[in-house]
Amino acid sequence: MNVEIIITIFWLVALFVSITVHEFLHAWTANYLGDPTAKAMGRVSLNPIAHIDPIGTIVLPLIMALTTGFVFGWAKPVQINPNNFKNYRVGQALTAIAGPLANLIMIFIFTGIYKLLPESGFFSLFLIILIELNVVLMVFNLIPVPPLDGSKLLYMILPFETIRKLEIYGPFILLPLLIFFGGTIIFPIISFILNLLGLPPIS
Repeated sequence: MNVEIIITIFWLVALFVSITVHEFLHAWTANYLGDPTAKAMGRVSLNPIAHIDPIGTIVLPLIMALTTGFVFGWAKPVQINPNNFKNYRVGQALTAIAGPLANLIMIFIFTGIYKLLPESGFFSLFLIILIELNVVLMVFNLIPVPPLDGSKLLYMILPFETIRKLEIYGPFILLPLLIFFGGTIIFPIISFILNLLGLPPIS
């Protein structure tokens, strides 16, 4: 099989693994904190099928894989009812941060495996892709702009009226932010983390 095809498959598999664990921990945390909404919808699951978003998990990653060789995407958002939390603001923030925390846990696990095992060709390459993708997902989701997870941390300190405005205008803020500051702020942070881990930057 062509090496480029193998690498593309690795990126797609890595995406399925990473976003599945990411969304699972969102759902598990919400349920643990008293909101059973996600559990009732079958989202407290490590089955990737439970988290598939047709555009973000299938269409966009396939298009990127075929055109750029790099894969990015998202899963179906976990639905929660913050009114079920004992503390509305804290429960929502902890549930949100659980996603990037899942990515951080995977970064540590896969980096540990990569460092411990001898070079093993394609398996080492797959581990590198897993680590790199989780770094990207973690950093991206920590951007404090709705609808990303990082914005929910602001819910603990901002007035509800400000939060509602952010939720309305957040997507319109996010796109210019990525376009104008992605190359100067966001991507350098990703490269810095990969460098700390002793991994090459994403090409």
